[in-house]
Amino acid sequence: MKAVSTPSVLLGTTLLVATALAWPFAAHPTARAEAGIREVISSRDKARYQTWKDEFLATETGRREWQAYAQDPRLLLTIATSLDNRFGAGIGQYEWNRSGQLTAATITLGARLDQHYPEPVYYPVLNALKHSELPNVLGPSVLAAAKMAHEFGHLRRMTSTDAEVYRLQTELVPSYNAIIRNNGRNTRDPRLQDLVRRMGGTPMEIWEDREYWGETNALLYLRDRIPDGALQCSLFSSILKNVDTYADKAYRSRFADIAESPAARSHCAR
Repeated sequence: MKAVSTPSVLLGTTLLVATALAWPFAAHPTARAEAGIREVISSRDKARYQTWKDEFLATETGRREWQAYAQDPRLLLTIATSLDNRFGAGIGQYEWNRSGQLTAATITLGARLDQHYPEPVYYPVLNALKHSELPNVLGPSVLAAAKMAHEFGHLRRMTSTDAEVYRLQTELVPSYNAIIRNNGRNTRDPRLQDLVRRMGGTPMEIWEDREYWGETNALLYLRDRIPDGALQCSLFSSILKNVDTYADKAYRSRFADIAESPAARSHCAR
């Protein structure tokens, strides 16, 4: 059966908000003969991409995730670069088989992935990399690799997401958006409350939850990448400050479990 491609979830504040409101996804069962990782990188981007990839694979987290998808017998992960959303990244073009297993996804990396720090509201980890001495010490390739790790976090979450739940959310979000645009933004509308119950949250809540899972994976990468105690503590402090300032309290534990793990506490003065 012919696969239906889906637009990407974009990393970048303006585009992300637009994507969250539109939610233009679709899930479609398909058979797949290929599996593993397929890199589709233009000659223009090969040198930069290889630097970012090497940086990602310099960590245990990066190597473990890359190997897992490279050896997956069912899933084809395509990694490509693009001039669109050049400072960000995205994931999409999901496909599932008839058993509800994810069989394909595409990560698209902006051609200038190693530039521009996203805003802290939904990107508390990536934003924290711009603080203090971190940019000068770590260099731009770490930022790019952290953005890659963010997308791998989306993928990891999607492999454990029920295809029917995703399909239902995809189907109902446009209805939610249409109603709220025409009812004066009244979230107490019984029609909206019914949709929220069926989807498991508002469109923004569902999207926000996914972005924070991506950020959690970026934090795992950075924990491996920055062994220096002072630098790691500076980064973790900035991340938790962003989380406490901008994120719902329910999300704090995702980041604190990593940033305040025994290994991290041994590095940081209390």
